[in-house]
Amino acid sequence: MEKLSDDLLIESYFKAKELELSKEFIHLIEEEIHRRSLDGKVSQYN
Repeated sequence: MEKLSDDLLIESYFKAKELELSKEFIHLIEEEIHRRSLDGKVSQYN
């Protein structure tokens, strides 16, 4: 996931939720979003 741009990571997060992918996978994306301190940017998209 480190190779994904911030925007692509956020897009992937919302797509994974939309497609109802596994909770474990979504959790991994959430951890990476938090690691990159992108929590605020994600909340802007909601």
